[in-house]
Amino acid sequence: MQSPAVGKVIPIAPDASPVVEATGSLYEAQKKIYPREVKGLFARWRWIFVFLTQLVFYGLPWLEWGQRQAVLFDLGARRFYLFGLVLYPQDFIYLTALLVISALSLFLFTAVAGRLWCGFSCPQTVYTEIFMWIERKVEGDRVARMRLDAAPMSPQKLARKWLKHFIWLALAIWTGFTFVGYFSSIHELGANLLNARMSSWEVFWVLFYGLATYGNAGFLREQVCKYMCPYARFQSAMFDRDTLIVSYDTARGEPRGSRSRKADPAALSLGACVDCNLCVQVCPTGIDIRHGLQYECIGCAACVDVCDTVMEKMNYAKGLIRFTTQNAMVQGWTRREMWRRVLRPRVLVYGAVLLALCAALLTSLVVRTPLKVDVVRDRAALSRIVAGGKLENVYRLQIMNATEQPQRYRLSAEGLDGLVLASEGEVAVGPAESRWVAVRLQIPYGSAAPGSHPIHFNIGTVAGDAHISEKSVFLVPR
Repeated sequence: MQSPAVGKVIPIAPDASPVVEATGSLYEAQKKIYPREVKGLFARWRWIFVFLTQLVFYGLPWLEWGQRQAVLFDLGARRFYLFGLVLYPQDFIYLTALLVISALSLFLFTAVAGRLWCGFSCPQTVYTEIFMWIERKVEGDRVARMRLDAAPMSPQKLARKWLKHFIWLALAIWTGFTFVGYFSSIHELGANLLNARMSSWEVFWVLFYGLATYGNAGFLREQVCKYMCPYARFQSAMFDRDTLIVSYDTARGEPRGSRSRKADPAALSLGACVDCNLCVQVCPTGIDIRHGLQYECIGCAACVDVCDTVMEKMNYAKGLIRFTTQNAMVQGWTRREMWRRVLRPRVLVYGAVLLALCAALLTSLVVRTPLKVDVVRDRAALSRIVAGGKLENVYRLQIMNATEQPQRYRLSAEGLDGLVLASEGEVAVGPAESRWVAVRLQIPYGSAAPGSHPIHFNIGTVAGDAHISEKSVFLVPR
């Protein structure tokens, strides 16, 4: 299938159809990027973050808390377990607060040092780094991989390719299994997998997340960062001239050119850049940082590491490519002057608001009442007259025990003269369970005017360590 042509329209006559003169292809074939392995300070930090993030991701579902999984989002039972916390859908406000904190953290980190999240902790970057490491171990270094791809198909090439993809798929499926283990008990999930008793939705999500990891980290790689991730497009709105970014020192590096180690660059009228192109070869998105800041740059600092290595070999000062700000680069600031501007009012405000939100969230979690109650009126009998000349309303209460111990709750109601509880006054609820209870409230007939009267249900533990009050109404017919 040929790609459409791009060209200019040439009219040949007033009543004739135009002719398109082809001048090029609308689509450009994507050139595969072969990132070179790099060592250095930032490369070590990247692997530290790879290790930490994957230790948390793969290890957390297997962590036990008492007699259950420490972190489990049980969608079927509508309960979220976070170590000692038991959360219900009514606690959705905590998820909202967490999302706000995450967004504000992204603003703060971006204002300070650009795309640090992308370069060091983003799942796309982390898994791409792992997959490329596997690729290097199986197929060899950058040159060996390029030669292998260019070579005709052979048993050796086929064996290497199949081995690489087998390891990729195994890791991807294990990643999908771990992901589903956050939503379905991972011990039961493992037993069901061994006995081929996994439910259809579990199988679907294991394969979906696993194949997404396989495709994104094994094939798409930089395409996700450049074309699919929206962060690359709006990051400029959060940058300013005092944001730390990976920068090439043009004043020091230009004019670039190759030379021997013993040559004096000043005598050759050359800058510090030896034009080795290693900064391009190590870049996971294939850009040339010497062209200035580009939205494709994820801030991984691989070019910083490799350039410092070259400068060290040439006996030049390091830092030709470094983390710096635009103002510091233009005005020649010292590191102390640069950091003084990095900690500017905008950053301090972000930090203060973020700290306040975190403190508020933690305080709310600590002082929260481990009890939830929903009140629902019985629509089948809104109001009725019962024996003894009483007017009765019926309600259904959902009592949710947010602790992991069995509890007994005492029920009462107030808000009208003569209001009494005509049903059971105590209810037992198991650990981290919820129970629907039918509650009947009665008042003497004629003691209240017709209409809707506000009342309150009071529910508390027998021990008195948790108490909650919920609003409702008592209906008196005309």
